[in-house]
Amino acid sequence: TPPHPTDPTMRISIAAASSLAASVLLSSASTASAFVPVPGGPRAALVVVVRRTSSSSSSSSSPSPKPLVVLADTAVDAGAPPPSSEASDTVEDAEIPTNLPSDVGMDYIPLATMLATGQLAEADQFTRDALIKLAGSKEAGRDFVYWTEVKKIPSTDLATIERLWNKFSGGKFGYSVQKKKWRQSKEDFEVFCRKIGWTTQDGEVERKKRWFGASEFTYDVKKAPEGHLPLTSALRGTSLIKELLTHPVWDDDEWKKEPLKN
Repeated sequence: TPPHPTDPTMRISIAAASSLAASVLLSSASTASAFVPVPGGPRAALVVVVRRTSSSSSSSSSPSPKPLVVLADTAVDAGAPPPSSEASDTVEDAEIPTNLPSDVGMDYIPLATMLATGQLAEADQFTRDALIKLAGSKEAGRDFVYWTEVKKIPSTDLATIERLWNKFSGGKFGYSVQKKKWRQSKEDFEVFCRKIGWTTQDGEVERKKRWFGASEFTYDVKKAPEGHLPLTSALRGTSLIKELLTHPVWDDDEWKKEPLKN
């Protein structure tokens, strides 16, 4: 049985969460969300949001808050894994951080929960969707980021995303890790792709791994090489990933500082 949405301890058992039909996301002592995949549905998921009022928080006898049920279009809107997703059984119990700063009001609790439960493919998609919103690409009617828009991504948000990827991969995944590999590759994209496992062998031919359809990438912390995730599309050239890896947030180690707990 999952903890009550208003449980102030803000902890979930990852082992228990793996068996739930919906991931229980604890964003604060006053708000919680449950994301329920809709098999074959046109939308990403049903999103059940529970908000506790001040009166209900002060009295255990107060009636339970009514849930708000909405539909979300994308992973970043819903934070919901697709129906086929399976949580990792190799993840230890972990505390989901709740103070996840954003300059634009982005909710990163879904990303934290996906990473904590080993749902790396979903976390990867959430991250791309988030960048599209943060860069202003979605407002422009596009579902991808132009390399010239990367500078618009707030350092606060990129730092939050990075800390989560680092935390739940033991420092193995994230843009900062990719930047290190980029430097080791002397900024040679082909060498970089080999280092982080973005290439594969087809007989005697080396090629980039396929992303769409049946993905050939590795969504497993133990099996994937360092820097393997998150993925960045190079279909429109390598400028986008170069800009991400040279974003001003990486100029110093300020991004590593954890925000104070609520």
